[in-house]
Amino acid sequence: MPTDLEKTATPPAAPAEFRCRVCASAGPHERYRAREMMFASGEPFDYLLCAACSCLQIASIPNDLARHYGAGYYSFGGHASSGGAGAALVRARNRYLSGQVDPLGWALAKLRPFLALASLRPLRLRRDTRIVDVGCGGGELLLALRSAGFTQLSGVDPFIAHDLDLGGGLTVRCAELDPAMGPFDLVMFHHSLEHIADPQRALQAAHSALVPGGRCVVRIPTVSSHAWRHYGVDWCALDAPRHLCLHSIASIRLLAERCGFEVQSIAFDSTAFQFWGSEQYRRGIALMRPGCNGIVPAPGAFTGAQLREYARRAERLNRARDGDQIVVYLRRAA
Repeated sequence: MPTDLEKTATPPAAPAEFRCRVCASAGPHERYRAREMMFASGEPFDYLLCAACSCLQIASIPNDLARHYGAGYYSFGGHASSGGAGAALVRARNRYLSGQVDPLGWALAKLRPFLALASLRPLRLRRDTRIVDVGCGGGELLLALRSAGFTQLSGVDPFIAHDLDLGGGLTVRCAELDPAMGPFDLVMFHHSLEHIADPQRALQAAHSALVPGGRCVVRIPTVSSHAWRHYGVDWCALDAPRHLCLHSIASIRLLAERCGFEVQSIAFDSTAFQFWGSEQYRRGIALMRPGCNGIVPAPGAFTGAQLREYARRAERLNRARDGDQIVVYLRRAA
């Protein structure tokens, strides 16, 4: 039971006959009111925590959800690569993180981590693995995989303004995943499933698009975490209203199995962001400020020592399986 959740004094009314979108429970569900804080509009949105599976979900999906993904939304930006020696170092890191042997890349991965790519290392992928990245924004991860030598890559994202041509035959389509786009050996949802109005439909499409024995990687924030229990509606990963469904460990297992997947394992990869981002929200400080490129701490809000301690705390929480981000490894039965 959350202990520091800043519930509304008069809980907002849930939609009539609201049922959990994961397990169909009719509740009664706990109700919370969260504010839009990435751009600090302060607009309120109601969320419900399922009484049965503990999935936290927005009570009513906004009809105008696209307007909350402005041109400044962080994942839509371009990702130009550096040239010369810098590009060679990035390639070495990317080769290591994607599962290849590269001693230099191992050292560079410690200095400049890339969590999305690191989550793929346990899969030991071949470079001709057929991969689709769902909700990939500007295609940063796809470009990293291409730099590591992968050749069968594609991406889809319904929130981008138009199809993207990343060169060399690599494209990102302004679309949802359609099984007809396959077959694929790997389908990836890197912090995108929580943005999808019908996650069951999305996972079913992924299952249908995969070859037998194919795998699916889902990286998401989770309410089964210290950050949710401590920060409640100020938890930065709640990200109202863009995050429509924030899973518990129980609810993502239930959803994946309902879609025909085997849950092979769950890893934790939370970062210091769960602390400094949530602390900023409590202080009313936006993440995307004018002139700010990407999600970085507000100038002067934290000391270097505080940020280092937040990183150490994140590592401890991951080891204790209590961090606020998880990697769910799924497999379609052969």
